[in-house]
Amino acid sequence: MVRVTPQRKAILQVLRRAHAHLTADEIYAAVRAEVPRISLGTVYRNLEILAAMGLIQKIASGSGPMRFDGNPSRHVHLRCERCGTLEDLPMKKPFDPLEYVDASLGHVVRGVTMEFHGLCRRCAAETDT
Repeated sequence: MVRVTPQRKAILQVLRRAHAHLTADEIYAAVRAEVPRISLGTVYRNLEILAAMGLIQKIASGSGPMRFDGNPSRHVHLRCERCGTLEDLPMKKPFDPLEYVDASLGHVVRGVTMEFHGLCRRCAAETDT
C-alpha cells in the first residue's frame, strides 16, 4: 500500500483543480505554493506513483513535454493546432475504443491514448472573426 504523504496529496489536488493538462514543471510551481520545500525530483517521483496507482493519467506527446491529467477516467483529448493547448473533448455518445479490439488475437491492451487534432474553442472563434 502506498502512503498518502502531504506532497502526494498536494500534487493530486493541484491536478484535480487544474482546467488544463499540466507539465511536471507547472505542477511543481503550483505545489511549491502549498509545500515550499518540495523538490522537482519529489514531484516527478510522485507523478509516476500516482499514474501507476491509476489516480492520474500521463499524456505523452511526440512533440513537447509529458503532461498530466487529474481525470483518471478514459476520455479523449483535443490538441489545438494553433496554440498547442491540450484539453478534454466531450463526446456526444459514450465511446470506448477497446470495444474495437479483437481480443481473440492474443493482444494485451493496458491503456488507450486518443487525441484529436483541430482548433480549440478560443482559436476557432478567433478564426471566424
